[in-house]
Amino acid sequence: MAAPSQTVENYLKAIYQAQLSISDSELVPMGQLAESLGVVPGTATTMVKALAESGLAHYEPYAGVRLTAAGQKLAAMVLRRHRLIELFLVRVMGMSWTEVHDEAENLEHAVSDRLIGLIDDMLGHPAVDPHGDPIPDRHGALASHEYDSLLTCGIGTPVTIARVSDQDRSFLQFAEKHELRPGDTVQVEERSAEGDSVRLRVRNNRKLTIGARAASKVLVRAASALAILLMLSQTLLAQNSGSSEPFRITDNSFLVEEAFNQEKGIFQNIFGMMRIGGILSASFTQEWPVPAKAHQLSYTVLLVDVDRKNGFGDMLINYRYQLMEEGPGRPACSPRASLILPTGDSNDGLGDGSIGVQANVPFSKQTGDWYWHWNVGLTWLKSARATLHEGDLVSIRRDPLASPFFAASAIYRLRPMFHLMLESIATSDQEIEINGTSRQGTFTLSPGLRTGWDLGEKQLVLGIAVPITWAIGTDTGLFVYASYELPFRKN
Repeated sequence: MAAPSQTVENYLKAIYQAQLSISDSELVPMGQLAESLGVVPGTATTMVKALAESGLAHYEPYAGVRLTAAGQKLAAMVLRRHRLIELFLVRVMGMSWTEVHDEAENLEHAVSDRLIGLIDDMLGHPAVDPHGDPIPDRHGALASHEYDSLLTCGIGTPVTIARVSDQDRSFLQFAEKHELRPGDTVQVEERSAEGDSVRLRVRNNRKLTIGARAASKVLVRAASALAILLMLSQTLLAQNSGSSEPFRITDNSFLVEEAFNQEKGIFQNIFGMMRIGGILSASFTQEWPVPAKAHQLSYTVLLVDVDRKNGFGDMLINYRYQLMEEGPGRPACSPRASLILPTGDSNDGLGDGSIGVQANVPFSKQTGDWYWHWNVGLTWLKSARATLHEGDLVSIRRDPLASPFFAASAIYRLRPMFHLMLESIATSDQEIEINGTSRQGTFTLSPGLRTGWDLGEKQLVLGIAVPITWAIGTDTGLFVYASYELPFRKN
C-alpha cells in the first residue's frame, strides 16, 4: 500500500483533532473541517469522499465525517510526528515554542518512522509537546486529560498552566510575553462579565488583565505544593526584599532540630503532619522549661496510617539541656536525650516493639539574614521486632538496632516573620532481615517556608514543606506544621 499523500495526512489529522473535542457518536461538520484546512466546503467534501472510499473515514452527506479505526491510527501517527518534531526543534535546535508549529507542519510529512523513533528515544519519551499538547504513543494511543481554563478555574487558588490550545504564532507570542507558558504558575484574582476580562496575578506578584477569549485558550491544572511555595515566596519577596529587623521566629524548624530551649514561663505545642511514600503520620509535641531555660522536658505522641492500618506510634519522652547560648563566634548547643516507649503496635507496622533511646546534639547559628542548624544523633532500640516473610513461612525476629543520622538546614529571612527553609537529613537505618541485619541509606531534602503572628504574649507559627526522599526509589511528599506558644504563668 502506498504511503498517504501530504494532503491525505492533513485531512486525517484535521478530522482527528476535531473529533477530540466531540463525543464518540458525533460527526465533524464539513464546514468546520473546511475552515480548519482553509479550503471551500466543496473541496473538503470531495476529499472526504475519497477517504471514505479508501476505508479511512465514514461520511454522511449533509451530516459530517468521522474517521474509521484505520484512519484514526494513521492520523494519530501524523500528530505524533508533528508534536515530537515541535519538541525536538525547541529542546535540541533552540527554536522558540512560538515558531515551531509551521516548521513541524512541513516536516511531519517528510520524516521516517525510524527517525521519529530515534527522536522519541533521545527526548526521553515525552508525554507532551512544548504547548502542553499530549503526544500519541508509538501505538497511536493518546492520553486524555481534563483541564480547566483560566475562564473556569477557581478564583484565588494558584494553578499551573498545562496547555495552550491556540497554535497561532501571534497568540503564542502573547502568552510568551505575559508568562502564560506551560509550567508557569498563576492565580485568577477576578473575572468581569461586564468587561469580558480576567485579572491574573503572575510571576513576581505582577498583575495582568486578559480577555475572556484568551483566558479560555489557557488550560490549567492544580498547582503542586512546591509551585505554591515558590509563588508565595515571590509575592512576599516583592513586598519586602529584606529587613534589618531580627528573626522573630527561631525555634520552629520542621525536620532539623534547633538548639533553643523554651523561655522561662513559656510552653510550646507543636503539630506536624507528613504524607510521603504512602505513609501518613502526625505528631504532637509539647515542650516545657523545668523550671527555667537551662532544662526542658517534652513528650512526643505519634499517629501513623500505613497500609490501611492506623493507630499510635512509639512515644518519646525528651530531656534537653541548654549547654551553650549563641553568642559572638559561637553557636547555640542543646543536647537532647529521649526515651522511646513501644506504644505502637509492631504487628501492624506502627512501631518497633522495643524500648530504646535517642540522642541528638543540635547546633544553631545566625549569620545576617541566614540561620544555620546542624544535628548529629543516634537512635538505639534494645530489641526491635520484625515480621519476616520467606515464601509461605512467616517468622518473628528481634534484634538490637542502631541508626545514626545527620541533619542540616538553612533558613533565610525574607521578613522578620516569613522565612524560606531548606532542610536535609541523611540516615543510615539498620534493618532486620532473614539472616541478620543490614543498613539502608536514606537522604531527604525538604524545601519549605514558615510564617507567624505575635498575639500578645502568644505566638502562632504555620509552615509547609515538600520533602523529597531518596532511598531505594524517590518519593515526594507534603509536610504541614503548626506551633502555638503561650505563657503558663505571668513572667
